[in-house]
Amino acid sequence: MNSISKDTKLTIIYIVIAFVFSVLMRMIWVYQFEGYDAFKYAGQFMINTNDGYFWAEGARDILSGVSQPHDLSPITTAPAYLTAFFAKILPFSFESIIFYMPSYLSSLVVIPVILIAKRLGNLELGFISALFASVTWSYYNRTMVGYYDTDMLNIVLPMFLLWSIIWAMDTKEDKYLIITALDILVYRWWYPQSYSLEISFFVLILLYTLIFERKNLYNYKLLAIMMFAMMNISGFIRLPIVVLVYFVFKKDSFNRYVYYILIGSILGFFLSGGFAPIWGQLKGYVFKDAIKVTSDGLGLHYFSVMQTIREAGHIPFETFANRISGNIITFIVASMGYLYLVYKHRIMVFSLPMVGLGFLALVGGLRFTIYAVPIFALAIGFIIVELSSKMPTKILNYITMIALTLLVLFPNYKHIDSYKVPTVFNNGEVKILDILKSKADREDYAVAWWDYGYPIRYYSDVKTLADGGKHSGEVNFPVSFILTNPQDVAAKMARLDVEYTEKSYKISDKNKDLSKDKKVKLYSYIEEMAKDYGYKNTNKFLASLARDIKLPKKTRDIYLYLPFKMLNIYPTVKIFSNLDLMNGKRFASPFFYKSTNFRETKTKIDLGRGVVLNKKDLVLSIGNNKVPLHRFVKTGYSKNMKFIKQSTQVNPNSDINLIYMSSYNTFLVIDNKTYNSLYIQLMVLENYDKNLFEMVSSNPYAKLYKLKI
Repeated sequence: MNSISKDTKLTIIYIVIAFVFSVLMRMIWVYQFEGYDAFKYAGQFMINTNDGYFWAEGARDILSGVSQPHDLSPITTAPAYLTAFFAKILPFSFESIIFYMPSYLSSLVVIPVILIAKRLGNLELGFISALFASVTWSYYNRTMVGYYDTDMLNIVLPMFLLWSIIWAMDTKEDKYLIITALDILVYRWWYPQSYSLEISFFVLILLYTLIFERKNLYNYKLLAIMMFAMMNISGFIRLPIVVLVYFVFKKDSFNRYVYYILIGSILGFFLSGGFAPIWGQLKGYVFKDAIKVTSDGLGLHYFSVMQTIREAGHIPFETFANRISGNIITFIVASMGYLYLVYKHRIMVFSLPMVGLGFLALVGGLRFTIYAVPIFALAIGFIIVELSSKMPTKILNYITMIALTLLVLFPNYKHIDSYKVPTVFNNGEVKILDILKSKADREDYAVAWWDYGYPIRYYSDVKTLADGGKHSGEVNFPVSFILTNPQDVAAKMARLDVEYTEKSYKISDKNKDLSKDKKVKLYSYIEEMAKDYGYKNTNKFLASLARDIKLPKKTRDIYLYLPFKMLNIYPTVKIFSNLDLMNGKRFASPFFYKSTNFRETKTKIDLGRGVVLNKKDLVLSIGNNKVPLHRFVKTGYSKNMKFIKQSTQVNPNSDINLIYMSSYNTFLVIDNKTYNSLYIQLMVLENYDKNLFEMVSSNPYAKLYKLKI
């Protein structure tokens, strides 16, 4: 048996050190909050990304073996399967596994980074780059402890794919044909949205081949097997296809058919609908419209959720540079280093898709910056190694290398040390969800804004109307309507939305067994409601909710989960129902101002941004306008946590109200319409209509009500 070469030993040592470094840097957050019980549930840290609760729900249901139709649990997804597997074999609690998984899986990125550098003939370049890539802002933010999401492998897997492509194109060895195809299969299994990056690699290899290696048959074999792996069909079908193609390509007698096989693979890709998901992603993140119009039926107009998601919004250049390299100077140096790296090692041109996707962040949102991180890490590592090599002695070479590495790492360490992101929910919010779980059946619904959908399903095991994956404008409209309208119409909409959601599931199930011409066409729930109540104008239907109408038969209970933190996004929630569905025109925005940074004197309270309250006559100055208050309300909690409310009527003709939430040290300046909304009445004021709602549980963090109708 041959002994391990010195080069291989050094590669393994560098990988282990870089991996441990990456994990330890992610433990800084744990050290900072170890004694903070508000971030813990059942004695374990909770996760800090909403989407993580989606995968956690799927893993939980896989382990329990309990799932039901239309509960939207992702029991067939890769993250859920992998988590359930770890939960089965590891002696740790489920909560600990989902909390720490991101730190360990994401740190695997150091392996392909170092292996790529090994192919370039410089392991020190790989080691420095691995250290840098593992902790750079964007990568750290989306792979820290608790960030339990697909991002924990979303860069690791394409980097392994890039590694296999580089080694394939550089060595022309047959084994890299199957490795590349398997990389694609695993990447697609883990992250179905990987189409765009995969096709980018394919196109780049094709162009490279046509320009530089037109007669190299190996390249066409690689392209063909990649295309078979990328087809939009089940992975269980693609796997045997690529294995068969691999063995065909190993036989020289089939070389004459390679071009025909490549053409067949491309046809298979397009016939299987391979391009459709790519176009869908481009439309979602690049060609974003504020108002989406339904294509048939009444042609209703809905507000697009992509306009409100921060990670899909435009970002300033400084943020872009910081997230890719830690600061602007390092980014500029890395940019020049990347050009120099590609010039010195032409094989690195295949990293362009990763860089291009990273730069898409300038128009598509900050989430894309993560893709450029490991490539720019290789670039900055290359610059450091090149500069260090110019030193006159070996000792100075190493000193320079260490000094420059620490220099580029330091801003990222400072970011990690200051990035004290909270958990999605605190302990008090989860206590309410525990109570909901004990009260509700699995078929019951909890109404809340889509941000809280996944955590509610995970902790309470109930259904929701909207969540992180189900939040289109037509889905959000009724939920927004419920939360931001008066209690009577909100209660009716809650019952309607739940029953029509269930109705849609039944029709969808029935349609599976019907021929195409007999399938029942379903429009948005609001349109279905309007039609069933005899309206062709949704505005008239919504107005009718203020009158007595016959509601659908109650089939399940409905609960309203109202967290205090939703107060921060109330204006955003309102946007989705604050428009005319028939023509898309937005109504006037309600007045809503929240202040937690105010100054009080003997005569006035300065709420900031030109809003000042005269304490003597309770007149509010808003800019140059003086507005009397309709009412002043003060709320708070006693020592035994009993809710207390004091209300003073000031001027019944005014449209502006001031609420001082003393326990939160928060002022609210809101108009009458906002004041009378369900969220403000039930969450902020606990002023609920006992004919419509029943309070189930309450604490300062969240309130839970049960719908009576």
